[in-house]
Amino acid sequence: MASPMEQFQIKKVIDLPDFTIPGTNFTVDMAITNSSLAMFAAAGLLILFFAILTASPKVVPGKFQVVGEGVFTFIDDLAESVMGHEGRKFFPFIFTIFTFVLTMNLLGLIPGNFTATSQLAVTATLAVLVFGLVLIIGFWKHGLGFFKLFAPSGMPWYMLIFLFPIELFSFLLRPVTLSLRLFGNMLGGHVALKVFAGFIIALGGMAFAGGFGLHNLGIAGAVLSMGGVVALTALELLVAALQAFVFAILTTIYLNDAVTAGAGH
Repeated sequence: MASPMEQFQIKKVIDLPDFTIPGTNFTVDMAITNSSLAMFAAAGLLILFFAILTASPKVVPGKFQVVGEGVFTFIDDLAESVMGHEGRKFFPFIFTIFTFVLTMNLLGLIPGNFTATSQLAVTATLAVLVFGLVLIIGFWKHGLGFFKLFAPSGMPWYMLIFLFPIELFSFLLRPVTLSLRLFGNMLGGHVALKVFAGFIIALGGMAFAGGFGLHNLGIAGAVLSMGGVVALTALELLVAALQAFVFAILTTIYLNDAVTAGAGH
């Protein structure tokens, strides 16, 4: 029986020539892997969906237009509720992050598809992208005043000696926790699904190969395992949407910190 971790192995789908960065000995493997293919598929589906949606909008929306407008309104309300009017400026970024993560999560639930968000490299790249944008906006808008984010107003100076490094360290951990949260939830859920699916095969084989007692035990175990797979699949659908939402709302909160630079402390 295949290992539950086998589904997370990176495999080359299309091998391409390596690219050497001019002036260096650093070589980049340009091959398209199952992970990059899953990301391309997610991006392509999103572009296709919204291209079709915006090509011929109707006064009385159809089901796809209702879904598109619902997601649009949901993220718009999220950005405005956290950041106020400033949220409109960052809506495209937050919307892209949410829909991209959600699509990758959902595609990974289709049997045979690769779950890109189960790779720490993918989630860490998204987290570093968010963190980098936060730093750029923070220093661009406030300069060195951005460090006020780590020094709550009204705090005595002797408390700041201890509080400032703690706040700074907590801030620097944000990309780590942001990436690990998404990665861990997607990895754990898919491992559990694979284990229960393996139980179905193993117990089903025992039911057909064993005697009367083992036959009944195997059938009962396989049925229970099948119920577990169905329940876990439903849970994974919820987790896929919830983790995309968590990633989007934390992104919005971090961007708000960059814009306000501790004004809300």
